[in-house]
This record gives sequence, C-alpha cells and structure tokens, in this order.
Amino acid sequence: MNSPFPDRVPVLIAGGGPVGLTLAALLSRYGIDCLVVEADEAYCSGSRAICMSRRSQEILGWVGADKPLVDKGLSWVGGRSYWRDAEVLHFQMPSEPTQRFAPMVNIQQFYVEEFAHRAGTAAMDVRWSSRVTALRNVADGAEVEVQGPAGLHTVHADWVVACDGGRSTVREQLGLQLQGTQYDGKYVIVDIVQKTKRAVERLAWFDPPSNPGSTILMHRQPDDVWRIDYQIRDDEDPIEAVKPENVLPRVQSHLRMIGEDEPWEPLWISIYNAKCLSLDSYRHGRVLFAGDAAHLVPIFGVRGLNSGLDDAGNLAWKLAAVIEGRAGENLLDSYSTERVHAARENIAYGAKSTEFMAPPNFAFKLMREATLRLALSDDKVRPLINPRQSSPITYVDSPLNVAQAGAWASDLAAPGAPAPEALLAGPHGPLHLTQCFGRDMLCLVFADGTMPEALRDLPDHGVAVLAIEPEADTLGQARQRYGLPDASAEALVLVRPDGYVMGRWRGLDPAPLLAALELKGFAV
Repeated sequence: MNSPFPDRVPVLIAGGGPVGLTLAALLSRYGIDCLVVEADEAYCSGSRAICMSRRSQEILGWVGADKPLVDKGLSWVGGRSYWRDAEVLHFQMPSEPTQRFAPMVNIQQFYVEEFAHRAGTAAMDVRWSSRVTALRNVADGAEVEVQGPAGLHTVHADWVVACDGGRSTVREQLGLQLQGTQYDGKYVIVDIVQKTKRAVERLAWFDPPSNPGSTILMHRQPDDVWRIDYQIRDDEDPIEAVKPENVLPRVQSHLRMIGEDEPWEPLWISIYNAKCLSLDSYRHGRVLFAGDAAHLVPIFGVRGLNSGLDDAGNLAWKLAAVIEGRAGENLLDSYSTERVHAARENIAYGAKSTEFMAPPNFAFKLMREATLRLALSDDKVRPLINPRQSSPITYVDSPLNVAQAGAWASDLAAPGAPAPEALLAGPHGPLHLTQCFGRDMLCLVFADGTMPEALRDLPDHGVAVLAIEPEADTLGQARQRYGLPDASAEALVLVRPDGYVMGRWRGLDPAPLLAALELKGFAV
C-alpha cells in the first residue's frame, strides 16, 4: 500500500515519463526531495521515443543509468535511404574509437523510464496512477491538487516542474498555449517482433514499391523488435488507419519487399503527426516546463526525447543550486533562455526534415522527387537527404557565458558550447572527461607542474578541480579541443554541472573565475 501523500514537498514533478523520472533522479542525487506524479500505472507501453543520442547517454550517465541503457540498447552510427528500391544515401554520423558512447542507441522508451527510475535515490518518490488535476500559484510555491488511487490530495510544492507531455494539465491550468506549426501528414507507428540479421542502422524508403506514395522508416530495437513508421495518405481516416486489418498487410508487403521472411507478430500500433510548437518561456514563477510540456518537436532527426533529457540536465543543477541557497532564483531564468533557444533550433531542423520526409504540399513533393532522382547519380546531392540527427545546442547568448579575452586556438570550447569530450590517462585507467560532469561546477586546470595553492582552495567555493597535465592528455585531445596552442600553455576552463563551458582564462589565477561566478549570482 502506498504511503499517504506528503503535505509539502520541495519539488513536485508532474509526469513520470523519461524526462520527469530523469529530472527526479538528478535532483535526488543532490538530496532534493521530489514527488513524481504519473497518471499511468507503470512505465509506458510501446516503443515511443527510441533513439538516444550521445548527449542523452551522458546525461543518464550522471545518475548511473548509462550502463544498463548501453548494455540493453543497440548502438548505431549511420543509416541508408532508398528511393523506390534504389539506395540514394549511406550516411555516417561523427564517431571515433576513443569516444565513450556511440552516436545513437536504439532502445524502447519504457526501458529508459525504468533505468532512470532505478537510478534515483530515496529522495525520489514516484506515485503511479495519480494525476495533477488543479494548480494554484501562491507566494512561496503552488498548491497542487492530485487525484490518487485513494482520492484527492492537496500538496504544497515549493517548485513545480511540468513534464506532463503535449497535453499538459499544468500548462492548461496556467492558461498557456504552445505556439508554432502543426503538419497535416500522419504516420502510423508499428512495433513488431521478428528475428533479423540486418545491421543496426536507420533505414528509410521514399515511394517504395511495397507501399507506393508512402515514406517508411525502420529501426531495429532490443528483444527482436522492429519499429516501423509509415506515412498514410492525406485522405485516409486515422481511426481506420490504425486498425490491424489495415496495418498488417502494409507491414507484410514491405517486409516481403526487403526480404525479411521470418515469422512476425505485431506488438503495438499508434499514429503520429509532426508538430513544431513551443512555449515562449519555460519559467512562470515557481512553475517550470520541460520536455513535451514545453515544446513539441518532429520525430525526424530524433530531437524530441533527446531535447527533453537536455531540459532535465540543464534544469536539475540550477534548481538544486536555488533550493540549497547557492544561487538566487533568477538563475532559473537562464534555464528558460537557454532551452527556448535550443527548442527553436531543434524545431527549425525538425521542420526541414519533416518537409522532406512528409512534404506538406505539391511544390515540396516536386522538389523532393527531383532531389531523389538526382541523388541516384550525383553524390553532391545526397547530403540533402540526410535527416540531420540530433546534436547538442550551443547557448550562444546565454546570460551565464563569461566573455573571454583574446583569441583561442579552437572555438570548440568557447563559452556556451558543450564541453568537448577527451580521453585522458587517469591513475586508475582511461578516463573520459565527460565522466567528470553532471554534479558540480568543475575547473579544468591545464598546467605542467605543481598546481598553485589558490586553486586547491576552489572546492571551498563550490568548484571541483581536475588537473589535466600533459602526461595525462596522451592523445592531445583535451588541449587541442579546449583551445590551448601547445603542451606548455596554462589555462583554466570552468565547466558547468550540465557539461557546458561557462568561461575560460589564460594562466592559473582563479580570481577572475571566482569573480565571474559571483557576478553571475553564485555564492562563492
């Protein structure tokens, strides 16, 4: 039997999907008590969001959920596209042997939810079969009405985070609406069980002989599951389109065309249409929005769940800093500024992919067919077919960025950029730099020799320290990517808990770094 609902909580998270559970797990690692309210009785059914980016794998790694994810999931680095029955594109995403994670891992969403949930600590309280029904803003938080199995409860939350999806009750309670574009094209989504020997890669067919006029996507998933998405005609009834008697013949036709003749059976059927929508602000007093409650991004380019997990990674450390008194509430305004910017970029890329995958009008259809015809013989045209997979967004104009003096050898680690990965030689074996992110402010110290005493005092100011000496940077990746000209150069780089560069300074004097933190509102 569930224990009674608490009267008051520091954080109430509406929605126990992958974004809400990941945010709760991250907050629980700071010792922040959070109540997660989820309408479903357990983890979701069906594959739903399945492609986990390298960045998402890193975020889940901050709570220790990366190993089960990678062990269970199917990693991939590229894909193929076909026009009718001819291959017109074979793409590879950036990857190198020394990287910690593959560019993408295919795994059903319910596994992500399970792994994030299990990674939480005792500070994380998840209540299934419970939903937020009403919310009232008050001076020091919100009064939230929750309908649970035992009836209606009122919980005072110091902070509320809405992770309750595209039909967000919290958003509705505040009278907010998503703004943007909704496309008419619809896709049926099908999970089937079938054994295959095909490589793990993203597969796409435009106007295939198996389903003329349609676009079909296929991804392998764990447990011998194929995820198949196919476009339906504009004049087809969506209710009729998802009936098994209409779905299964189309699936069988395509499987036969590509030579997949093992026995198969359906697991889950749904329908989808692309939306490019966002709130203008993700902070409304003490209520914050993340994931689909904040923005809806087309599935093409797999930016939906991945951008939601990035929301959680950005918000968790900031909310923890505010609750613990290490920063003022205005730090949360930077969450909105950065993630609204990210959503707009993701929507722009997603819209371009959507207009190619599901042309919204006759003119787009003509341009797509011309592109596909040319791609048969002209390799310069083929990149136009690339779906432009999800990648971390640079926070170009973030209020947290610290202006840097002079030119650096590389802009990969400019303020606002995701901190580059580097493989280092650690005292206990190889160390990926991204393994050090996810908890505290981190100062990377590039020095050759003894670290000054002043830098040893940084942890007393809430900043962890990682010395990167030339002998540790055996591949030279760290110095090259963080903009140092040679092995003798000395510099400090401040990396935020979410793995973004906040600032960098030449020399080993921590005074400018501490002054910058204080200027940005952090208690040092």
